[in-house]
Amino acid sequence: MPIAIVSVPVKDQAAARDWYTGKMGFTLLRDEAMGPEMRWIQLQPRTGGSTIALVTWFEGMAAGGLQGVMLHVPDIDAEHARLRQAGVEVSPIDEQPWGRFTMLRDPDGNGWIVAQLSNPGEVASTLASKGSG
Repeated sequence: MPIAIVSVPVKDQAAARDWYTGKMGFTLLRDEAMGPEMRWIQLQPRTGGSTIALVTWFEGMAAGGLQGVMLHVPDIDAEHARLRQAGVEVSPIDEQPWGRFTMLRDPDGNGWIVAQLSNPGEVASTLASKGSG
């Protein structure tokens, strides 16, 4: 079964929504009231795939507690430049046997890895084979 939604713990949902859409280029899928003081804010990377929900209600998930979620891009050099241009602080591009990557943190401290994988077919074939079941 594929991962559908990853909960990203934040302090301020509206500020996080604006950062993910404005800086990271995520698409806003849903922003709806969920009771008097919470919202369901769901976003997706512009190239598709699993989505994220900006959450404030999980007691065991402090804002900034998410680390190491990896996003795949086809061209890490172009994405690194785009992120820097958007004002995102990114690490220098590093290279490992599995691919080239940069790391960044959102304003709450959640850590992301943006990578150009050496074998991106592994991601696509895994999603395709799992998507129908």
